[in-house]
Amino acid sequence: MAENSKPSYKFNKSKTKVPMREQKPEERIFNFEEVPLGYTEQEATCEGQRCIQCKDKPCVSGCPVGVDIPAFMRLVGEGQYEDALRKIKETNFLPAICGRVCPQEDQCELACNLNKPQQERQPGGVGRVERFLGDYAMEHGLNVTPKCDPPTGKKVAIIGSGPAGLTAASDLCQRGHDVTVFEALHKPGGVLFYGIPEFRMPKAILVKEIDGLRQMGVKFVMNYPVGKAEPLKSIRDRFDATFIATGAGLPWFLNIPGENLNGVYSANEFLTRVNLMGAWRFPETDTPVKEIKRIAVIGAGNTAMDSARTSKRLRPKKVYLIYRRSRLEMPARAEEIHHAEEEGIEFNLLHAPLRIIDDGTGAVCGIECQEMELGEPDASGRRRPVPIEGKTKIFEVDTVVIATGQGPNPLLTADVPELKRDARKGTIIVDEKTMQSVTWPDVFAGGDIVTGGATVILAMGAGRLAANAMHSFLMTGSTQPA
Repeated sequence: MAENSKPSYKFNKSKTKVPMREQKPEERIFNFEEVPLGYTEQEATCEGQRCIQCKDKPCVSGCPVGVDIPAFMRLVGEGQYEDALRKIKETNFLPAICGRVCPQEDQCELACNLNKPQQERQPGGVGRVERFLGDYAMEHGLNVTPKCDPPTGKKVAIIGSGPAGLTAASDLCQRGHDVTVFEALHKPGGVLFYGIPEFRMPKAILVKEIDGLRQMGVKFVMNYPVGKAEPLKSIRDRFDATFIATGAGLPWFLNIPGENLNGVYSANEFLTRVNLMGAWRFPETDTPVKEIKRIAVIGAGNTAMDSARTSKRLRPKKVYLIYRRSRLEMPARAEEIHHAEEEGIEFNLLHAPLRIIDDGTGAVCGIECQEMELGEPDASGRRRPVPIEGKTKIFEVDTVVIATGQGPNPLLTADVPELKRDARKGTIIVDEKTMQSVTWPDVFAGGDIVTGGATVILAMGAGRLAANAMHSFLMTGSTQPA
């Protein structure tokens, strides 16, 4: 946009967000193309102008990585898209990704002053504008790569290339450190690559964002599971500091009869086969999932929604989503639940799996569920599901995907008992302010390996905390800023 054609900033008093166009449900269930279609320049500018530029900036406090949201919203409202991109990349180098997958409705947009009852308005569409900026950069070939400080001579190992690892790598590289990222799989990105379906986040976007890190000087070592390819102790000997960001890739199962049958997948395996290994393009690719006629997905978080919606695109006759609580307690994002309902996923709420049924040949032919009702709240604050005596239901299915959570994979830490971990969860115990291990001062950890399964943006926030503390540690021997 030419300089003289840029709009001046004027408040858009609309009470609702500028709508985002989407693929129609009856069309998108037959493809893996992205569902929301993004903003045009005009739409993004109008949404940027809905920001009221309040001085207290509660949205910034609501953002785990501290993005200056009013600043980039104002720049977008003025049509200064490249400047807005530079502003957002000061603190978040993955805007195209975060704009798509972060739960803004529970973070920055929840804190937005427009969201106060007296305003009677929807909050600013922060995520939608953020996505627009990331996409705008790619469409226009803008290379907004942060400048790096002079080399410090310090070497840092990042184990895991998910959101926490990528954020720490970016921040530490900008501080002048020599950063190497070790990844167990053949593609970088961690859960961003193997866990999030193409229709929610096209992988070409992730590849482009990671290319920006390579341009900054970050090195990637693929197919290198630390703990097997090389012991963690050896990594410590070779580097001045180490950040562990291996996520929570070990699936949890239900411990019910039949989980070992052919046709039962963890959500991790199911999504990895489809997203990372292209199972939906079989026979072009070599790692299929079995042909599905009727499938049950167990759970109601974002991973369960991703599994159910992915299943739908493999064209079965039925996709059941089975959850032991009610719709009100579903932990998935409201947008994902809405999209799943639009796409014809059949929700079976207040049902808890009892057993997976063998067809006599070692394969799945059904799943029996206990009907439930809600009792008093449990420790999570959600009402506890209570069995209704004598009431069960059998769903005829040939495939079951279990999406009820995951924890840290013990491969990395199996040979280092001195690295202190939570005895029950297996997560690494750190100082929450610095992400420094409580037992090894040169080792830091963040993301799901510390918290258990959480969100992309929270993992990025942990990566930023760790990078700041690691920089101080590398330069002064202390995690406190110099």
